[in-house]
Amino acid sequence: MEIIDNINTNWARRIIVTGGAGFIGSHLVRRLVQRYPNYLIINLDALTYCGNPANVADVADLPNYRFHRADITDYEAVAAIIKQYNVDGIIHLAAESHVDRSISDPFIFAKTNVLGTLTLLQAAKDWWSASPDGFSGKRFHHVSTDEVFGALPLDRPELMFSETTPYAPHSPYSASKASSDHFVRAFVDTYGFPAVITNCSNNYGPYQFPEKLIPLFINNIVERRPLPVYGQGLNVRDWLYVGDHVAAIDLVFHQAANGASYNIGGFNQWSNIDLVRALIAEVDRQINRPDGADLDLITFVKDRAGHDMRYAIDSSRISRELGWKPSLDFEEGLRITVQWYLSHKEWMDEITSGAYREYYDKMYKNR
Repeated sequence: MEIIDNINTNWARRIIVTGGAGFIGSHLVRRLVQRYPNYLIINLDALTYCGNPANVADVADLPNYRFHRADITDYEAVAAIIKQYNVDGIIHLAAESHVDRSISDPFIFAKTNVLGTLTLLQAAKDWWSASPDGFSGKRFHHVSTDEVFGALPLDRPELMFSETTPYAPHSPYSASKASSDHFVRAFVDTYGFPAVITNCSNNYGPYQFPEKLIPLFINNIVERRPLPVYGQGLNVRDWLYVGDHVAAIDLVFHQAANGASYNIGGFNQWSNIDLVRALIAEVDRQINRPDGADLDLITFVKDRAGHDMRYAIDSSRISRELGWKPSLDFEEGLRITVQWYLSHKEWMDEITSGAYREYYDKMYKNR
């Protein structure tokens, strides 16, 4: 590990964001660096296939930002970074998160999501418990998913996941995230560890890796490529704009009580097929194609194994206790998102060609 600089005792807080070169992580890093100039924000990312430092290029030169390429399963590397900066906060987003990939290779999900979380917990506990103030003033924020709760029936729209919904994961991905949640709670109960958990619904917005539905389909619509929809597209998801999500993370990190858990959702349920149709309409409008010109791209494919039928998040607790609510309605969020991808073709081209990987692997070869 390369040592960048010594601890600056003038920082009000020194916070690690894991996975800060990824989708949600980059939005959080940008928010924290810009919103809290008296905080030192350390971006810790392994730069796997979906990590891209270009996602935070606009803040990379600011004085309160640092970057370390490190694997969260490497205890020695993680512990050294925590010690180097005398870290007092960790917001943990780094994870393998694509369900299809978890079905084909569950081992990497267990390693990253379970062992990686445990490594961070243990390294933080070891350093913080030995400090003069112990756990006082420290905070570990674990970011998780609504998929840990399993599935809801289509014919019961009034049912939603709450913070007390029993865990019932159905995919290797959701099982790995459920396990990591359990480890966080075990550290709280066993050691009095200062942790909180948030479980979010599907995020969308700029900088999302184009294996996910919305950026993938935007690109496919522009290129007139098929839009593969699982089954009949009846599966329902709750969609949350990424900027609203990171605002909620910021709020929970600073204001929640230790041991608290909050669900973060958009109160915004869409079936996959209705979402795809709305996406086609918005892209066609922005690229000046006739309304519905690309509906013929929809291609129904064999359903995913263990495909959960419906997710729906009840965000009333965070709204009631911390005053958070989504700021964007879905139509506006979708418009902003489509506009961003259409105006950042170079970013998309570097992702789809793999050029970003070659560049950053070379840049960080010895770090």
